[in-house]
Amino acid sequence: MLGNIFPLDSAKPFTDQEKIGHNRYHPEIPPVDSVKPGDTFRVDSREWFDGAIKNDDSAEDILNAPMKIVHGLSGPFRIEGAEPGDLLIVDILDVGPIPQEQGPLAGQGWGYTGIFARSNGGSFLVDQFPDAYKAVWDFHGPWASSRHIPEVRFEGLTHPGIMATAPSAEMLAKWNKREGALIATDPDRVPPLALPPEPDKAVLGGLPRSEWDRVGGEAARTAPPRENGGNQDIKNLTKGTRAFYPVYVDGANFSVGDLHFSQGDGEITFCGGIEMGGFMDIHVDLIKGGMETYGVSENAIFMPGRQDPQFSEWISFSGTSVTLDGEQRYLDSHLSYQRAILHAIEYLSKFGYSKEQAYLLLGAAPIEGRLSSVVDIPNSCSTVYIPTAIFDFDIRPSAAGPHQIDPGIGAPKAADPMFS
Repeated sequence: MLGNIFPLDSAKPFTDQEKIGHNRYHPEIPPVDSVKPGDTFRVDSREWFDGAIKNDDSAEDILNAPMKIVHGLSGPFRIEGAEPGDLLIVDILDVGPIPQEQGPLAGQGWGYTGIFARSNGGSFLVDQFPDAYKAVWDFHGPWASSRHIPEVRFEGLTHPGIMATAPSAEMLAKWNKREGALIATDPDRVPPLALPPEPDKAVLGGLPRSEWDRVGGEAARTAPPRENGGNQDIKNLTKGTRAFYPVYVDGANFSVGDLHFSQGDGEITFCGGIEMGGFMDIHVDLIKGGMETYGVSENAIFMPGRQDPQFSEWISFSGTSVTLDGEQRYLDSHLSYQRAILHAIEYLSKFGYSKEQAYLLLGAAPIEGRLSSVVDIPNSCSTVYIPTAIFDFDIRPSAAGPHQIDPGIGAPKAADPMFS
C-alpha cells in the first residue's frame, strides 16, 4: 500500500492544505498525484461544507450553508496508462469517519443531516418543508443515534457520495449546453433547475491561480450525477464495492469525496445522508478499451459491497402518482416516491415525532426506496421500506395504538426568510 497520498489537516480549511483538491469538474485541473494500475492507497476526504456546519442545537448554519464551496473533492489522481475509452476499476477497500478523537469537525465522532431551505437548494419535499432543519448524529462504532431524533439507533451504510473521472472538453461543453438550456426554461425559479458554472468560490487544485476565474467560468458544478459518475449518492457503495468508470481524458483523473456515515435511498432531504469527513482505502486498475468492449459509453457500473447491516423485518409504505390536491399524473415515479415518503412521515408522526424529525430520519437511516410498478397506467407506484429494528419500540400497527415517544429537544429549525 502506498499510504495516504491525500492527507488532510483537520485544523486547516480545505484551501490551506498541503495538497489542494477541487470543487468543480474541468479537464484542465491537473492531477494532485499519480498512481499505477494495481496500486492501493488511502485518501482523506473533507466533509462537503468544509466545517461550516456545527455540532449544536441550531439550524442557522444549514440555512446559511455556503453552497458555492461544495463539494471539496480529494484528487484528481492520475492513473498511469489510462486513456479515453478505457474503464477504470475502483475497489473500495475501506471507508470510515476521520480516525481521530471527537473534535470540532463532522466525522470526528459525529455527523449531521439537514433539510435545506427553499432559497438554498430545497429538498425532495421542498413544498411541504420549505425551511431549514438539522439533526446531529453521534457515532458509536458502526451505530448512529441523535439527541434530535430520540429512540432510534442504527448501523450506518458508510459510503462516498461522489466518485468520478474528469470530463473531456467536449463532454464538459455538452453538460453546460444542456443544463443551460434547462435553466433558460425558467431562469428565475427558486430553487433553480440546475447550477451553471460559478467562478466565485471555485477551487481548482494545482491550476495556476491566474487561471481560476477563466476555468471556473467553464467548469461544471459537482452537485448532480453525470456520465462521469459524480454525485450519485448511492448508499450501497460501501466497503467491498467494485466500480467501473468510463475514462474520458488521459490519466482518467479520478476524484472522490462527500462521505456519508449512512443514508436512505434518495438522500431525500438534500443534505440527506449523515455528512462527515473521513478516509477511503482504494485499489485501482484498468480495462484497456473497456468502454467499447462492454458498451459503457457513459455512466458507471457497480458491484456493491456486502458489508450492509442485515435487516430481516421492514414496515413499508406506498405512494402513487397523484398529487396532494388530487391531480392525476401519468406514471410520474418522482411524484409516487414523494407520496410514499409523505405516507411514512404521516405514520411516524402518530408516534410523537414531529414531521421534520421523521423526514430527517428517513434521509439518514438505511431505508430502501423502490419503483414497484411503472407500467400500470396511469399510476406509477413507489414504495419505501423502513427497517423496524432501528426503533427502540415496536413500530408496527396494533390494537393498543402507537407508542408515544418523548420528542426531546426536537430538530432545530431556521426559517427561510424568503418564504416563511
